[in-house]
Amino acid sequence: MNRNEHQKDGGRKRYRLFVLLIALVIGVTGMLSSGRASGAAASETVYDTVIAGGRVMNPETGLDKKGWNVGVNGSRIAIVTSKPLKGKHVINAAGLIVAPGFIDNLSYNPNPLGVWNKIADGVTTNIAMHGGTSTPKEWYNYYAKSTTPVHFGASFFYTEARNRYGLSRYDSARPEQMAEMVKQAEQALNNGALGISFSLEYVPGITAAEIVPMMQLAYDYNVPVYFHARYSDMEEPGTNMDALNELIGYARRTGAAVHIDHINSTGGTFSMKRSLSLLEAVRKQGLDITACVYPYDYWGTFLNSTRFDEGWQSRFRITFRDLQIAGTNHRLTEETFGRYRAEGKLAVAYAIPEQDVVKALKAPYVMIGSDAILEPGHNNHPRASGTFARTIGRYVREKHTLSLMDALAKMSLMPAQRLEKQTPALRKKGRLAEGMDADIVIFDYKTIKDRSTVEHPEQLSDGIRYVLVGGRLVLDNGKLNKDIQAGQPIRSEFVRVKSGAGLLSWGALQYAVVDYKGMPYVDVRSLEQQGYRLVWDKAAHKVIAKLSNSQASPVISGAELAPSEGMLMLERGYRLEAGDVKANLISIGTRTFMPLSLLDKLGLEVTAAGAASWKAS
Repeated sequence: MNRNEHQKDGGRKRYRLFVLLIALVIGVTGMLSSGRASGAAASETVYDTVIAGGRVMNPETGLDKKGWNVGVNGSRIAIVTSKPLKGKHVINAAGLIVAPGFIDNLSYNPNPLGVWNKIADGVTTNIAMHGGTSTPKEWYNYYAKSTTPVHFGASFFYTEARNRYGLSRYDSARPEQMAEMVKQAEQALNNGALGISFSLEYVPGITAAEIVPMMQLAYDYNVPVYFHARYSDMEEPGTNMDALNELIGYARRTGAAVHIDHINSTGGTFSMKRSLSLLEAVRKQGLDITACVYPYDYWGTFLNSTRFDEGWQSRFRITFRDLQIAGTNHRLTEETFGRYRAEGKLAVAYAIPEQDVVKALKAPYVMIGSDAILEPGHNNHPRASGTFARTIGRYVREKHTLSLMDALAKMSLMPAQRLEKQTPALRKKGRLAEGMDADIVIFDYKTIKDRSTVEHPEQLSDGIRYVLVGGRLVLDNGKLNKDIQAGQPIRSEFVRVKSGAGLLSWGALQYAVVDYKGMPYVDVRSLEQQGYRLVWDKAAHKVIAKLSNSQASPVISGAELAPSEGMLMLERGYRLEAGDVKANLISIGTRTFMPLSLLDKLGLEVTAAGAASWKAS
């Protein structure tokens, strides 16, 4: 039987014994789970916690149902349904929104004070990607022992790594120092760091020679690089457009994913339309670039930072009177500026056109990030306590800038997706569905709002009634339960090639088969030698496979070779499409591998020929 006959006759397909057994196991497990869920009320199942009668919203699927119920067992969501449920503890959510817990991906270390303001703002996961640590093993151990109510993770913070060499903010690292820091960064990723972060405006001595090797490492490990860009204004020399083009250049050169921190205050102020248009254009070309915004029209930073180097008034179009010391009502003068700068105080600057915030919020690839966590002394921007409630209260309910579903996606799903490729824990967050983590926020849409101000950044948000972290109630009817500290570490994870995965025999040829998470994969290029033409769609990140009428002899391409033991196996988001057949791919070095089960879907007969051995025809 030829290949075309196989494609026309799907009934004659035969699965390998290996795949059949796995499918049976998955199918039986799924049926049991589905049966338990659908028959929950009839069988009198009693859940640990039931959230009853709320408006349940899941930004991943678009689910938006009033009067629905959520059942939680342990740390997971067990069921989302319109049917009534019984629970040991029942939360009456009538008239309230039930949504995935918010993920603040642009925060700092989860200190014991600020984490409770995060909880009160609906945040269940606090990720230090604007900053972080150069020693994640010690960092994670410290916060795991300290206990915290929020989940936590961090980037490899390049500035901190530089500081260990005594480099000033205006110094550039020497080649031997750069090489050492690349090794440190690689070790950090293997110790759980979620990505790499740079603060170029605050450390202008960092050069491309330092950045590119880190970007190459990030690409090799499939993690994003977070950038506080180099410029924050439109005054020459050094404008927002220069800053963005610098980052775009690194992305083009290395292929690494880039995230632009708080584009409303860095990279987009006074140029937001142009800035977003530029990013949109390069995204259409296939570059993986995202950004975040905080919902305030004033920024804040330390007065002794480079942002206040000579010329700041003209760059940011403000005067001394446009600066206010956070945590106070003190507006600055020329005299007090010098005093407070010497003290290293944080000041807010009324320097962002609100229309820039609105435009950034509307961009589909821009998510929410606070860029703050409350510290002792309260010398903080109010975004430390009110970012997420303000997004909904001001820009959804009052100004109608966003739909509620879009806002929820920007505060939960999108931050998870930005980091989840090598962080499996985040694939269970940012969604409200069966099997997902029970990180849940329940709020009153009519009353949710931020209460934190420049004078009082410690004030907790209003309207957020309940917050569950890992199924445990940390905010109960508006009251913090500080006895519950359910936060878990969020770490990167990597799978590597192991030897002896097996072979696929295909005619006279044999192809190396690799095992990825218990499933066999084979090089996509093996299809070329069986009459398929492969076309790479760079912008869409997919391989398109089409049957070719050419009878040319196949060329040995290296698809038959086994990748070296220890190589990284990565989910870069690549897909293969062959007509209606689609599959997710994995990358190993420069090669791309498809699940062996895909061959059957293409009408190509695959049979088990023995342990770790398969035959295709």
